[in-house]
Amino acid sequence: MRRHLVLCAATALFLAGCGSSTAPPQQSPQAGQSQKAEPVTVDWWHIATNDPGKSTLDKAAKAYMAEHPEVTIKITILENDAFKSKMSTVSSAGQAPDIFTTWGGGVLAQQVEAGLVKEVDLGEMKDSLTTAAVAPYVIDEKVYAVPTDIGMIGFWYNKDLFSKAGITEPPGTWSAYLETVKKLKAAGITPIALAGKEKWPGHFYWSYLAMRIAGLPALQQAAETKDFTNPDFVAAGQQLKALADLQPFQKGFENAAYPGPTGQSATVGNGKAAMELMGQWAPGSQKTEGKGLGEALGFFPFPAVEGGKGAVTEAFGGGGGYAVGAEAPDAAVDFLKFLIAEERHAPAINDDLWLPIHKGEESTVSDPNKKAVAEALATATGFQLYLDQAYPPAVGQEVNDSVAQLIEGKKTPEEVVQSITEVAKSE
Repeated sequence: MRRHLVLCAATALFLAGCGSSTAPPQQSPQAGQSQKAEPVTVDWWHIATNDPGKSTLDKAAKAYMAEHPEVTIKITILENDAFKSKMSTVSSAGQAPDIFTTWGGGVLAQQVEAGLVKEVDLGEMKDSLTTAAVAPYVIDEKVYAVPTDIGMIGFWYNKDLFSKAGITEPPGTWSAYLETVKKLKAAGITPIALAGKEKWPGHFYWSYLAMRIAGLPALQQAAETKDFTNPDFVAAGQQLKALADLQPFQKGFENAAYPGPTGQSATVGNGKAAMELMGQWAPGSQKTEGKGLGEALGFFPFPAVEGGKGAVTEAFGGGGGYAVGAEAPDAAVDFLKFLIAEERHAPAINDDLWLPIHKGEESTVSDPNKKAVAEALATATGFQLYLDQAYPPAVGQEVNDSVAQLIEGKKTPEEVVQSITEVAKSE
């Protein structure tokens, strides 16, 4: 099953067959009786703790219930790490909510293997969705989740702070990026905000460097062989160490969270750091957690590494979606199709919530930064799902933990790849 855990948009199996749409279950009326639907409750867990996501999802649930009065959607909102912890607990007990957040990849594959989720019937909607949007949720040629978003990780930066440091354009190579960091420091500006406490933001750096230096095929091979001791992966760690040695992060980054008034997002949004390596949700989060940068906010893709086997047009990231529990009522899938119908999904794109998942939907993007992300994805020559989602949970966690220790100077690049390999081989 691991052959499906490293995903490239060019080889996604989304076009595997899906049947016709299903509707909420109803009681068959007897002769002479009016039709009356059976009451149905749908338990929905998601991680949209802030607006616009929180409000948008709540409105969608209320709108669906208004059209289907027999359905009650019970929403449980959890912070990212709390959600993962609670899902791990209920999954270990052989249970799952009717609808729950998923990023696909290795975690979803294990849930499929454990019989916790069921195949999703997208019906006619499958023809309107992009291959990349659905790719993370395809396992053994079957779709196991409904996508709401697809995006990529890149650098979000403060144009004003770059200008103050005499930087006229974003760096296109890794060596130029390191020089950018040095210029920012010399100008008395904190170059990078990082949520070291949560670890997952740090793994973006090592993962992208591994992509740029070793290339996507090497990551695919590592998923198969469970061996991450490739010298190119060591080199990725060496380059990350070179960055960490410049001490580019905000003071106390080791204990910083991603959300909150002193977290990574607010640090950038309040102009206290020049950039962050983060996903397409960053502008909205910066505005919610901090003041937001407005027109001063810019975006650039992760730079190329000189001499590397990977291309700058290869994207690293993923999207968000919702899996459906094995025992969920038909109303769960019907609601998800209602949620992502283009008439509801497209307006949310310009509310800083999602990026396009429907073909042609990118034409609706008005924000220049989100448009840059959408266009980069549209022209991407390869796509790699987050490593802490692409691989089995234990392996993904080790990637996060080891990279965090590398950034803090507690592990060498060689020790990082050895630790990941040991955990992978034990799975």
